[in-house]
Amino acid sequence: MRIPTKPLQEYPWILRLFFKHQVKKYGVVLEPAKIWGRVPKLFIAVASLYGVIDRKKNPINPVLRSLITVRVSQINWCAFCVDINSQTLIKRSGSEEKINALENWRDSELFSDKEKAALDYAESVTYSDQNPTKKHFEQLKKHFTDNEIVELTALIAFQNMSSKFNSALDVPAQGFCKLKN
Repeated sequence: MRIPTKPLQEYPWILRLFFKHQVKKYGVVLEPAKIWGRVPKLFIAVASLYGVIDRKKNPINPVLRSLITVRVSQINWCAFCVDINSQTLIKRSGSEEKINALENWRDSELFSDKEKAALDYAESVTYSDQNPTKKHFEQLKKHFTDNEIVELTALIAFQNMSSKFNSALDVPAQGFCKLKN
């Protein structure tokens, strides 16, 4: 990593509460959390935003949210994000099939038209040489309400921020998802 983390006891108590929750959920404190935690106000803002985007009552299906986060992470070369989001996708979907096919989703029958519309949109937002087009929105509106498109866009934007942050600071994978090759 390009920025070192601090010993856990050096973080404010409020962040250590978040870290305890991560240990309960993942078995360890997440490395990006320790980096964001160097600036506690940033950590709290990012954690709060993530909590809203990944809430249980989000209108976007949890499996689709995970597909999007893994694909955006792949595009941004974020080893940590691919690792943790792949684990989440496997938990939510019960299978590794879609992860293994995700880089070639356009040619796979594993993905529904709704998933393909969302993935196409996510790529158009993520790749810096592309922009969403009228056709993207025509496809999205076949499957999503306007509010759901806002939710989907927020998820894509958040994952771009997160994966670019981690990639820029060379945050490594933490071994959450060891896919069979």
